This record gives sequence, C-alpha cells and structure tokens, in this order.
Amino acid sequence: MNEEYTPDLVELIDEEGNTYNFEVIDAIEDEGNHYVALTPCDKDGNPTDDDALIIMKEVSEDDGETYFEEIEDDNEYETIADAFINRLEDFFEIDED
Repeated sequence: MNEEYTPDLVELIDEEGNTYNFEVIDAIEDEGNHYVALTPCDKDGNPTDDDALIIMKEVSEDDGETYFEEIEDDNEYETIADAFINRLEDFFEIDED
C-alpha cells in the first residue's frame, strides 16, 4: 500500500496583514480548549530554515472560521507546552531554552 503523506497546512495572517504558512505537527485538547503545535513552512508545506515550534490556541468564531491566538496566560502556556514536549520529544529534537 503506497500512502503519500499530506501535511496539514494552515495560513496565519497577523494584525498587519502579513501571511505566514505553517504545518500542524500535533493538536491536543485540555479543559475544553484546542491547541496546535505548528512549525514554519512554505506555501507548499516544505519546511523552512526556521525550526521553531509555535504553540497556538484555536478559537472558533460565529462565522464558522477557525482562528488561532497566542496563549496569554503563562501557567496555561507552560501546561500546554509541557504536554506537547512530552508527546513530541521522541520524534523531534526539542531544545527547551
């Protein structure tokens, strides 16, 4: 069976209208909230030179669109970041600096 990997890609637009492309590496739910771990890529899903892991909170709006926002609360961020690190450390080299 020849299954081809198709990355889950998202395009994020900041407040200034700049567009950025990311691949969704993992997603988790915690206390009714949905979070994603993203890594930068080009529009075709190819990894960029930036090996950052970005964690965002998913927010659904009334119009049916899905939006992502930064996690403002430090405790919430630490909890979610630790959960992603535990899930991903066997697959990726993670530097926690």
